[in-house]
Amino acid sequence: MTSAAEPHPHPIDPARLQRARDHLPSLEDVARTSSILSLLGDPTRARVLYALDIVDELCVGDLALALDSSEDAIGYALRILRTAGLVMNRKQGRVVYYRLASGFPEPLLDHCLRRLVDLSADTDPDD
Repeated sequence: MTSAAEPHPHPIDPARLQRARDHLPSLEDVARTSSILSLLGDPTRARVLYALDIVDELCVGDLALALDSSEDAIGYALRILRTAGLVMNRKQGRVVYYRLASGFPEPLLDHCLRRLVDLSADTDPDD
């Protein structure tokens, strides 16, 4: 029988360990980030954000047509995104238009999420 590898003492690299500790976000910040990313884990909500990024603003009905979805599904997605502070609305007569919240991090859609999609599409489980 082969014995388990002998454990080695930690830290192996105290300077890198300290650097990692010094630059980690707080647990609260990570919890908020995780919460936002979980909102984006829903395909309808993610597509709503992409659509609003492309055309600036749309009403629920037009978003439903663009995403080939029901108005109920889009309305629900928008309520969640608005509650999270990711989208805002304005009313013009009886029509409510939605847009990305002011200050929405452009690199989030333009770079990060699109790159993650590309990265996951390039992943071959047999490699």
